[in-house]
Amino acid sequence: MSIPIAALPQADLVTQPMPPVIETVGKTKRYGASIAAVLDLSLTIRHGEVYGLLGPNGAGKTTTLRMLLGLVRPTSGGGTVLGLPLGAPSGLDRVGALIETPAFYPYLSGRANLRLLAGLARAPLAQVDEVLAQVDLLARADDRFATYSLGMKQRLGVAAALLKDPDLLILDEPTNGLDPQGRADMRSLVRTLGRGSRTVVLSSHLMEDVELICDRVGVLQAGRLITETTVAELRGAPSLLVRAEPSQRTGEILAGIFGAEQLARDGEAFVIATDPAAAGEIARRLVIGGVALRELRPVQRSLEAAFLELTGSAGPAREDQP
Repeated sequence: MSIPIAALPQADLVTQPMPPVIETVGKTKRYGASIAAVLDLSLTIRHGEVYGLLGPNGAGKTTTLRMLLGLVRPTSGGGTVLGLPLGAPSGLDRVGALIETPAFYPYLSGRANLRLLAGLARAPLAQVDEVLAQVDLLARADDRFATYSLGMKQRLGVAAALLKDPDLLILDEPTNGLDPQGRADMRSLVRTLGRGSRTVVLSSHLMEDVELICDRVGVLQAGRLITETTVAELRGAPSLLVRAEPSQRTGEILAGIFGAEQLARDGEAFVIATDPAAAGEIARRLVIGGVALRELRPVQRSLEAAFLELTGSAGPAREDQP
């Protein structure tokens, strides 16, 4: 007998949120009494997102990833990966990882290296060509690993991490050392791998890469988590840059519209904390006010500028982004 929906308890009709893919509480790693690689780290990484650990070299990014994989034991604190304790074998079966530089047998082909790893990981051999296609290496699959460029070696490392078709993919500095085209190719690949239900966690000190790849970021400095937020929230709302002559009259008109507190100077230009949709009205008011409008465009600080401002590594910084 079917039960009317109205008769079901309220809780049964509500979709329960999925638990975090990764959750850590107070995770700390010390080496001796004086070196603290990671301090009191609490992370929450959600299902199906591309999450970036952002920070300069030595911030604790690689140590954090190693602890998530059970390669390094925390001094204190703990957490879960895919609902299981850090390093649990049954959890690692669903995780693919590339930590630091990929290592393969140099005189074996890319395909032979992956077939060897597939046997060790109990992955089907049919998966080898599938992951080679995903990373665009099928055409060079039978060439020796020693002949691969750095970008190809990185892509083969990602292919190895994909052999088990993991729910969670962890990548440590995947664009490090690549030329501009290689970085662009790797960014596109990681973004593609992060679509759908798979969660991708990557570390990087290259903020342009994180900005273009990630949905959310955790910012690390000296082993501590400074903030955990979306890339958009960290960059802040876009503003408008106005350049017109004479500058003094331009400032008077803009202050009359918005108030002096919403204006900032950028050399001879003004930056207005307002919705870029106001550009048309601003242009009209400036022309009526008798000034010569030279430039009017939206700007937004880069992730790098936001990071420098957040960490105090430099004074307030802004990079114009159209």
